[in-house]
Amino acid sequence: MQMNTKLTSFIHDIINQDLEEGKNQGKVHTRFPPEPNGYLHIGHAKSICLNFGLAQEYGGLCNLRFDDTNPSKEDLEYVESIQEDVKWLGYDWDDRLFYASDYFDRLYEYAVRLIKDGKAYVDDLSAEEIRAYRGTLTEPGKDSPYRNRSVEENLDLFRRMKEGEFPDGSRVLRAKIDMASPNLNLRDPVLYRIQKTTHHRTGDKWCIYPMYDYAHPLSDAIEGITHSICTCEFEDHRPLYDWVIENVKGNFPSRPRQIEFARLNLSHTVMSKRKLRQLVEEGYVRGWDDPRMPTISGLRRRGYTPEAIRDFCERIGVAKAVSMVDIALLEHCIREDLNFKAPRVMAVLRPLKVVLENYPEGRTEWLDAPYNQENPELGARKIPFSRVIYIEQEDFMEEPPKKFFRLAPGREVRLKHAYIIKCERVIKDERTGEIIELRCTYDPATKSGMATDTRKVKGTLHWVSAEHAVNAEVRLYDHLFIKANPEEDKDTDFKQNLNPDSLVVLSSLVEPSLAGAAPGSRYQFLRQGYFCVDPDTTGGSLVFNRIVSLKDSWAKVQNK
Repeated sequence: MQMNTKLTSFIHDIINQDLEEGKNQGKVHTRFPPEPNGYLHIGHAKSICLNFGLAQEYGGLCNLRFDDTNPSKEDLEYVESIQEDVKWLGYDWDDRLFYASDYFDRLYEYAVRLIKDGKAYVDDLSAEEIRAYRGTLTEPGKDSPYRNRSVEENLDLFRRMKEGEFPDGSRVLRAKIDMASPNLNLRDPVLYRIQKTTHHRTGDKWCIYPMYDYAHPLSDAIEGITHSICTCEFEDHRPLYDWVIENVKGNFPSRPRQIEFARLNLSHTVMSKRKLRQLVEEGYVRGWDDPRMPTISGLRRRGYTPEAIRDFCERIGVAKAVSMVDIALLEHCIREDLNFKAPRVMAVLRPLKVVLENYPEGRTEWLDAPYNQENPELGARKIPFSRVIYIEQEDFMEEPPKKFFRLAPGREVRLKHAYIIKCERVIKDERTGEIIELRCTYDPATKSGMATDTRKVKGTLHWVSAEHAVNAEVRLYDHLFIKANPEEDKDTDFKQNLNPDSLVVLSSLVEPSLAGAAPGSRYQFLRQGYFCVDPDTTGGSLVFNRIVSLKDSWAKVQNK
């Protein structure tokens, strides 16, 4: 296998060195190993792109493996959603779908081997007592009174643990390493615990389950993984990872090497599965796929594309230092992706009625309008124009400031793809004083594209024909949290920083070409942003999610 000399991340440097030294027969074999205890989020997308991407770059392989060692928190729903997310991002594991539970028999035998070698023992201390005996960062731990049990007694107790003789939490199997180690993870870590819970794959076969720190390195070794890439919080666990593989002494096809990189922290959201589950279960969002959530399913429902997410993951790269990535970069990536390929259509989010008094009653014109002038391959459509139209409420001001170039009394604007109109009168609700209608005139010589269309005005507005417009529910999504780092104050509940305006629902009008828009279809609403048809769209009921607004703060910052 050839080294990759084009890329220069520290992970590439490590792999290149391993290949140069001939380790693992010159192979590169990675894995993406999620725990099926929740939905994947954008941080997992970074790991997916990294692990599958490295395998592609080096002509190697990447497995999908579920580390399903804690059945009390796991569910088949999560297994299925994770597979869907990985495939949606554009990656495939071919026939390499594995589960840690595939190896439960082997892991048990390896544990028996450790006991026989005097490197593991059954401990009767409670979880609280184990923590107390463990010591601190400045004080060594102390040995459990059960640490020196005989091999025969440990084998007998471990077998009886497996057979369900003891209650939950009454005994554990621990590695016998060093209670005085400066690394707390090496102070006789727990390898197995009793948990009489039905497993989603193995049923009630097992009532003892391996700990993640024991199952994970052995699963890597069994599968022939060469480079076990994980986030930096596992760096202190690396000595234990190595200890487990070295002391089990299995006949493994490779010797995995653990490499840590900084996890993704994204502004204006949280990336903890526990906290995301809390938002779902306590009703702060509508589910794991709520478009405000940083989950891959939430981003997909909102309208993000896999190309945009892969681009984002490539741009942020991999590093050792933990940092916060501005969510504006993610939004920039989806704008760049959709700018060329999204059809541009007209939708009026907050309608204001306009009557063109000099336009013939009962007449309808069908005007030519390209979907995207930057991408002629998207084609064009016909849009209807009639005497009564709707414009945005914010596009009219009765007493406009100096630099307001939209519609006002006595002022002219152009209607996109149509005519120049002039506001003649304002009609208000007699009781509230609210503006409910504008009376305007149009100039027939200013039809867009005609030879007579020579007049220039500063403002151009989008609009829809009242007779032909289609009703739509439009959901305007904003950042889930008002603070860039909602977890900054450790003494404050992160939910206090939730954005009360993260979702605004409008009853809007869209042009008739959108009447049959399919769920998942993406559009640019002129002057409004990018929108996606939500799965809630059924029959004649249209629902749109705003993916992102047109304002690109990231691009402005980069161009300064």
